[in-house]
Amino acid sequence: MISQSLRWRLLWLMVTTLGLVFCMWQAALLAREQALSNLQDDAENELRLSAANLNGYLLRYDYLPQMLATREGIQRFLASPDGQDPMSLNLLLDRFRFTAGVSDVYLLDRDAYTIAASNWHRPNTFIGHNYAFRSYYSEAIQGRQGRFYGLGTQSLERGYFFSAPVWLDDTSPDAKPDGVLVIKVLLDDVEESWAEQDAELFVTDSDNIIFMASHPELRMNALYPLNEEEREALRATRRYAMEPLSPSGLELETPYGPGSYLVSFAHGPLSGGSYLSITRPIPEFGWKMHILKPLTPVISAQWNAALMAGGLYGVVTLGAGIGWQRLRLRREREAFAERERHTLARVRDELEVSVERRTRDLVASNQRLSGEIEERRRAEANLRQTQDELIQAAKLAVLGQLAAGINHELNQPLAAIRAYGENARRFMALARYEKADANLEQIVELTERMADISAQLRQFSRKSSERQETISIQACIDYALRLFQSRLRESNITIVQDWPDETLWVKGDLVRLEQVLVNLISNALQAMKASPDAQLTLGAHIHQHQVIISVADNGPGIPQEHIGHIFEPFFTTKAPGSGLGLGLSISSRIMDDLGGKLQVVNQPDGGACFTITLPHSPLTQPQESSSYA
Repeated sequence: MISQSLRWRLLWLMVTTLGLVFCMWQAALLAREQALSNLQDDAENELRLSAANLNGYLLRYDYLPQMLATREGIQRFLASPDGQDPMSLNLLLDRFRFTAGVSDVYLLDRDAYTIAASNWHRPNTFIGHNYAFRSYYSEAIQGRQGRFYGLGTQSLERGYFFSAPVWLDDTSPDAKPDGVLVIKVLLDDVEESWAEQDAELFVTDSDNIIFMASHPELRMNALYPLNEEEREALRATRRYAMEPLSPSGLELETPYGPGSYLVSFAHGPLSGGSYLSITRPIPEFGWKMHILKPLTPVISAQWNAALMAGGLYGVVTLGAGIGWQRLRLRREREAFAERERHTLARVRDELEVSVERRTRDLVASNQRLSGEIEERRRAEANLRQTQDELIQAAKLAVLGQLAAGINHELNQPLAAIRAYGENARRFMALARYEKADANLEQIVELTERMADISAQLRQFSRKSSERQETISIQACIDYALRLFQSRLRESNITIVQDWPDETLWVKGDLVRLEQVLVNLISNALQAMKASPDAQLTLGAHIHQHQVIISVADNGPGIPQEHIGHIFEPFFTTKAPGSGLGLGLSISSRIMDDLGGKLQVVNQPDGGACFTITLPHSPLTQPQESSSYA
């Protein structure tokens, strides 16, 4: 017969075990819901950004066929293709293809035969093939812009096609297009960017065919199994050539919100895992974009929560057991000695009061310490922000000093563009199209020159990312000099460059090093304003694993009593209103941050020489080197 004490122990053990299972179960459920909610938010954000990227990538080519269709050379060839050599037009289309960054550009005649193409020299050229079955031809030949996506009949490459009608006479009310200009855009670049995400992305068309996917084995599969009638309809369009369009193996398990499911794959590259699937429509193209986020973080969160709940439950249970044991022992002691019980109770009360007092003191001390730490963090953050804003302000101040030279550099091309434009109009009025085209070509070259000047300003004025990269010293100095081209020419300043033929590399922040060089060159040019034979000497060499960059002028130099203060904030020898005295101070701090040094000495024959010292970093991977636009 089981004793009363043993029955109570068995009951206590059973209740404790059931409580442990219940706590772990509830904790796992709560963790699962929270982890799924976080995973869904992340997936929706990634899906929205990826869909916007795909939409922008394709739509930026929408204007191109319509613009090319108005080119005189294309219309002239289409007017009489039999009497002209198509090679010049093929070369022109190839240049358009290279400049626009598209896959192919080709011209169809009124009967849908390809008469010129950028891939004329390839074995799978489009020339001579008829594309009347493509919807981009039928839409464009009716006078509208066309779009189409699918596999190329010759290259079998997936692409998106844009088309536009080519008119030889669009003034007549019943005029019809005389040809169609088509461009093809490949989608591999977009898919390569998807591969970097911790998710699987794919795009389906209105027939639920996976047209694009981050996982190559998912492409050209049907999202759901197709019947024979659907397969025949797709083969008739020749959109996907003779691809088998096998089922992807997707299985919908549990709905999770609008357009969201928990899914798995019965077969294929993603089989064996569970995913959260979210779908987003792309109405501009009639597609849907899907994202699959693995449920591995959810499962991990469930286990972690269950284990933590079990551990906490064990601690609480152990504490309760210890407390009950202590209570039982205390009652036993009370049975033996009432006086000792009162004594122990009094000592315990005094101890609790002492602990409570000490605890209050510790809490107050911790609160004060936390407040001081938080105040220090805020001060450091404000200091860092102020320093970064000061660096950017100094950079913009240098740009302000260069504004007159940049304005002169831009005014010359603008005046020339106006003159060439007026001449082109007169030549076109006289039907001298070759002359007009030559003038327009000059205008294009001038606009490219202006774009280069603008790019230099954007490069210098951008904020630093504080990203460490491998920098070419010669290229960095050359870029800094480009900002002073106009000023150097007007002041008739001689530039002396002294560095070895091989490229010198250092590790650092490209934007900040450029700012230091621009500050030093600007100061040198100001120092040589009154010099009749101004000469700026720029040098770089390696000394004991250090790259030493020098910027020297032949101006009056720096007074000896000022050299010790030249890198202090707000110290300047310029006239009032010519500067705040922050350029050299900021440059010195930048070099300290980059692990280098900025120093200055007066040259024996006159002038000052500033030197930058940085650790040499031999380039081992060419693809990591810095480049300049």
